[in-house]
This record gives sequence, C-alpha cells and structure tokens, in this order.
Amino acid sequence: MQLLISPASPFVRKVRVLLRETNLMDAVEEVNVTTTPLNSASEVLAANPMGKIPALIRSDGPGIYDSRVITRFLDDHAGSNLYPQSRIWEILTLEATADAIMDATVAMSYEARLRPADQQSPDWIEAQWAKAARGIAAVNSRWISHLSGPLNIGQIGVACALSYIDLRHSERGWRNGNEALAAWHAEFSARDSMVTTRPE
Repeated sequence: MQLLISPASPFVRKVRVLLRETNLMDAVEEVNVTTTPLNSASEVLAANPMGKIPALIRSDGPGIYDSRVITRFLDDHAGSNLYPQSRIWEILTLEATADAIMDATVAMSYEARLRPADQQSPDWIEAQWAKAARGIAAVNSRWISHLSGPLNIGQIGVACALSYIDLRHSERGWRNGNEALAAWHAEFSARDSMVTTRPE
C-alpha cells in the first residue's frame, strides 16, 4: 500500500503516527506529494477525487481517503484496537473534536498563505480560531480523562491537532488556561511516533 502525504498536514500526521504505533511501516510506503487546495496533484486526484491528502492506495481495491477512514482501516488491518468498542462513541467524538480543531486551524493557514493580503478576512480567521479554542477548552475540561489509559485514536488526533497549532499558530498561546492538556501534550509528544513524524 502507498500513503500519499505532505508531512506538515495534521491529518497526514495522524495516519503516520498510527503507522508507527501499529508497526505497519513495512506494509505502507509513504509517498511525498506537492499539492495545494488551488492545485491538486494528479496522483492525489487519481486516489481521491476531492484532491485531499492523506489518501491510501491499495492494490486490491479503490483508494481510501479521509484520515478517519484511513485510520479505521489501518487499525482493523493491524488488529491494534485503537478504536476500543467499550468506549467507541467517546473515542469517535474525541477524534471528531481533534479533526474539527485541525479543520479550523488549517483553514486559518490557507487564508494567510493562499490568499492575497488584501483579500484576507481577519474576522473569518478569528472565527476559525474561536472554533479551535472552544474545541481545545472542551478537551481540557470535559475530555481530559479520556486522554489517559491505553493508546487510542482520540489521543493521537488531539496530539496532532495541538502540534499543528504549535507549528503554524504558536502565537495563539493555546496552553494558557489549558494547563492539564498542555501537560498531557508535552508527555505524549515525547513518544517516538510523534518525534519521528515532526515536520521539519
């Protein structure tokens, strides 16, 4: 199998962390692609008509896309139980919250990087940050207990979302008022899977 990636993407990183945590690196080749929302790479479009990464190319079926679909598929392939049935709805909700934080903060990055300065909307950027900030606060206050215990996809998603903010929006100071989450993130970020997937 081949995974189409761009290392800075938090959605891609979530899958890359899973590959390392489940010992699937020999089963999946990571293929770097250069693609943007304004100019999708042809190989990405061939695997995902939406032109988004990550996309997983299989020899025995059509491409699989959307990070949540890919991680669920790979978890099943590895038998790693990162989606434990005993807490499945909580885990899925936590993963969805992490992905929503990623959506909002990636949108902020695109607004700043892909649109001319005179066409950017500060109000829209702040609205996206407000969504992310609410998600972070909710994880810190309501979901922090779900970040302990055996590894699950919710933990991976939250760690990748927060690390992306550090990469692209560090000036936002997400740790202020979220001290419990900040402490958890510092510990989780020391895992080998997080260290080896850190964008340059």
